[in-house]
Amino acid sequence: MEYIPARNIISSYSGGNSWFGNNYNMNIYKGCCHGCIYCDSRSECYHVENFDTVRAKENAIQKIRDNLKSKVKTGVIGTGAMSDPYNPYEKELELTRHALELINAYGFGASICTKSTLITRDIDILCDIKEHSPVLTEITVTASEDSLCSILEPNVSKTSERFEAAAKLSKAGIPVCILLMPVLPFIEDTDENILTIVRNAHEAGARYIYPAFGVTLRTNQRDYFYQKLDENFPGIKQKYIKQYGDMYSCTSPRAGALWKIFSNECNKYGILYEMKDIISSYKLAYENTQLSFL
Repeated sequence: MEYIPARNIISSYSGGNSWFGNNYNMNIYKGCCHGCIYCDSRSECYHVENFDTVRAKENAIQKIRDNLKSKVKTGVIGTGAMSDPYNPYEKELELTRHALELINAYGFGASICTKSTLITRDIDILCDIKEHSPVLTEITVTASEDSLCSILEPNVSKTSERFEAAAKLSKAGIPVCILLMPVLPFIEDTDENILTIVRNAHEAGARYIYPAFGVTLRTNQRDYFYQKLDENFPGIKQKYIKQYGDMYSCTSPRAGALWKIFSNECNKYGILYEMKDIISSYKLAYENTQLSFL
């Protein structure tokens, strides 16, 4: 494992709490080895060299302790936006686990985005955090079939394994949101794929699903994505070029129809899918407790 310098690891979230209600952002690792063909973090604007190589930040746990001690207000710390906190090296290094222990000790909440089943290792700490602060686990699922998942996301837990992890988290009382994004146009934007994911999410006990019926493409990420399309889906790249040109936001031509069947299916199972509703729901018990205390 290569270690790289970092001044701070936990920073204030610049999104105005609009992304799952996160107040702070934490990235212990840089780069990702999942190999997902569509990853926006490959984009040149993020300045991540050798993106497929995972590096850890030097003295991460001490820096996280210092960062938490310096915060005037507690809140929800989000992680997983740029690099999966449960990459294969985490099993041995346990940097994410130790960070969660500190988050618990200092009275913060946690919002974790991952594609790895390793998150279930830390159910005990997540349950402890949930005693005093909001906790949300976001499991990304884009393909209902393991065979397609293996092509799109070759070096990470399969779809079926992720739903098994979601079920373990749900059974332990940890709120689960399925991140249904990106839904790749001409590959994943079928009724069957969307309906199967919603039904599997329901069976796994997920309370929320947040979708994006399309994909974003820019700079070097677009080149990588098109290369992988040529390797695995001959002819699809031409459809993208014709449909989107150099557009950044590539919304599925079927987005309207997909949204209708998606929302209907979610409503049938009582699954929330609007961001504001998800935030309100998983933070509600904590906020009510704070109001009662005051």
